[in-house]
Amino acid sequence: MRILLLEDDKDLGPWIANGLREEGHVVDHFSDGKDALLAAMGQDFDLLILDRMVPGLDGLAVLKSLRASKTTTPAIFLTALGEVDDRVEGFEVGGDDYLTKPFAFVELSARVNALGRRREGGQASSGEPTVLRFGDLTLDLLARSCERQGQPIDLMAKEFKLLEYFMRRPGRLVTRTMLLEQVWDMSFDPTTSVVETHISRLRAKIDKPFEEDLIRTRRGEGYVFGR
Repeated sequence: MRILLLEDDKDLGPWIANGLREEGHVVDHFSDGKDALLAAMGQDFDLLILDRMVPGLDGLAVLKSLRASKTTTPAIFLTALGEVDDRVEGFEVGGDDYLTKPFAFVELSARVNALGRRREGGQASSGEPTVLRFGDLTLDLLARSCERQGQPIDLMAKEFKLLEYFMRRPGRLVTRTMLLEQVWDMSFDPTTSVVETHISRLRAKIDKPFEEDLIRTRRGEGYVFGR
């Protein structure tokens, strides 16, 4: 994979870059957020690894700008900011994974490879479909595209993953805890509203413009996708 690494620590940055290169990846290493953003806007990367606190623009601002420009490249935040609110903030702007410092390189490598398999359509090798359909809604996992009634729908990275989770379980009750654990990789936290916020945004895109709602709330239980 071609990986963009944003890390300004003079020891940690080269260590991560060299480790990834030894595993066969091509790594473009940046220590300034503005330079990383320009590179990501002008070139194709398979994965972004972003430190939260760097000069110029921090990693959060970099990814927020990229998601606003419809860039769907998977992103891992790599940071010392490890509180629940920090992780939620990273997921809110479109991050796919969050690894706190200090960390073992083997764990970073595993997360990189997992996101790489997802982007390359690793679902196909397991016999699972790469295009999900429910009624007039279609989700293409390889093209990372969504449409309903033939109309394209732009989804942020977490919205896409949330919809995929729902579409693989039509008619089944999905709880808030299930979504936190499976979509956000978080333990139960009664104080966070990340699930409700993302479902509201997803509904505004796939339900509100159309006659039939696909995501239904069961008060006190969770959500059901489908009729």
